[in-house]
Amino acid sequence: MANLLSQKSVFKTYNRQDWQKGYQSQPNEYEYWIDEIEGEIPSQLQGTLFRNGPGLLDIHGTPIQHPFDGDGMVCAITFQEGRAYFRNRFVRTEAYVKEQQAGEIIYRGVFGTQKPGGWLNNAFDFKLKNIANTNVIYWGDKLLALWEAAEPHRLDPHTLETIGIDYLDGILEPGDDFSAHPHIDPNCKMDGGEPCLVNFSIKVGLSSTITIYEFNPQGKLLRRHAHSIPGFSFIHDFAITPNYCIFFQNPVSFNPLPFALGLRGAGECVKYQPDRPTKIVLIPRTHPYKGVKILETNSGFVFHHANAFESGEEIYIDSICYDSLPEVEANTSYKDVDFEALSPGQLWRFTLNLKEEKVEKRLIDTRCCEFPSIHPDRVGKNYRYVFFSAAHNATGNAPQQAIVKLDWKTEESDLWSFAPKGYVSEPIFVPKPDASNEDEGWVLTMVYDASLHRSILAILDGQYLSGGPIAQLHLSHHIPYGLHGSWSSQCFAEKI
Repeated sequence: MANLLSQKSVFKTYNRQDWQKGYQSQPNEYEYWIDEIEGEIPSQLQGTLFRNGPGLLDIHGTPIQHPFDGDGMVCAITFQEGRAYFRNRFVRTEAYVKEQQAGEIIYRGVFGTQKPGGWLNNAFDFKLKNIANTNVIYWGDKLLALWEAAEPHRLDPHTLETIGIDYLDGILEPGDDFSAHPHIDPNCKMDGGEPCLVNFSIKVGLSSTITIYEFNPQGKLLRRHAHSIPGFSFIHDFAITPNYCIFFQNPVSFNPLPFALGLRGAGECVKYQPDRPTKIVLIPRTHPYKGVKILETNSGFVFHHANAFESGEEIYIDSICYDSLPEVEANTSYKDVDFEALSPGQLWRFTLNLKEEKVEKRLIDTRCCEFPSIHPDRVGKNYRYVFFSAAHNATGNAPQQAIVKLDWKTEESDLWSFAPKGYVSEPIFVPKPDASNEDEGWVLTMVYDASLHRSILAILDGQYLSGGPIAQLHLSHHIPYGLHGSWSSQCFAEKI
């Protein structure tokens, strides 16, 4: 694909029917060397890209209500000596195995998928399906598939076979949740500059309890502390600095009655409250973990943060913010979304003045965007570049067809678009070995090619996106639109 469309074009760059095809199930599992390659894989690119997302959008022909209810399918692409090996496997959760054996939906989903039989067959059934479909990360010699409402599943990193639920050496209890958005502090000051993984869990109710976990590179627990904050919380992501974990408590309400009565999924019972402020919760990372601060700003909804960093008495946090929550509506199809009628996610910078307990916010980029990614060594630090997936046009709401790089120093952006037939996923930035510049590396993204109903793994030059892909690895099939992934410098592939 070529960047044939001008960035300044304002006409519609996508076809709804093309976009919808990317939500077809992929029930098959594959493993093969990728031989159909445009360009050349960089010889220095050595390691494994892991991706996770819903692989099944139906259960034996019965559609699920929302892609977030889809069974998790992990993909791994291992790069070694200029070649690439692909493998995908479904996470064999208890629910996935039972539904495949039964040949029908037997679990309720969080985002509206119901069991057959109407509300009577769903009422007071609170056992939700652990779908393990949101993220995948290799840490402490374990490959973990994550879904934020339940325990992680451990996979074999070489074969992607499911080992089973992992309680993290007894840290978690059965039924505990573990967020799908861990962050790695590259130089933790509490551990002599060693990296550590930071994650959280949340229990909601009239008040919400957030538990912070920090792990060393061997996967051993370093720190754990819990904090109660007022009100119901719908929190997907967070950000870290050397001293804080930062959460945006979005202004929403939850009415559990329709869910309990079997009328709606839990996600369909969350309602946006535009008359209430967004609360920014700062939880100290250092012992004795006292002095939690809660600041307020104008209403908005945040799924993902790009990064946060400290400067004197101020903290800067860069986030993808929406004017309102894109609510899940009952009895509607996610495939029929009217993009033009919805407000886009846009990049904002929030400046938190801790001394005065004030928040300022500034719109950075009007372009519809999501899934921000940065250099892993800049997490929690001042940084210059952020990459994200975005719409082709500079204004309006539309599917993500481009990868954009923003330079914070100049506030200029660079872009490569796969429009009109390509639809992108989250970019992952992989630094070059011994790189001297922050943007010196590769940007990896999975692209759905609607013209062939196949997917492409595109490799872009982090310093020159508009130069187009260095290489495009054409898979022999499609991968449904995914959610999150990660990079490991280790080469995992049984046959390599």
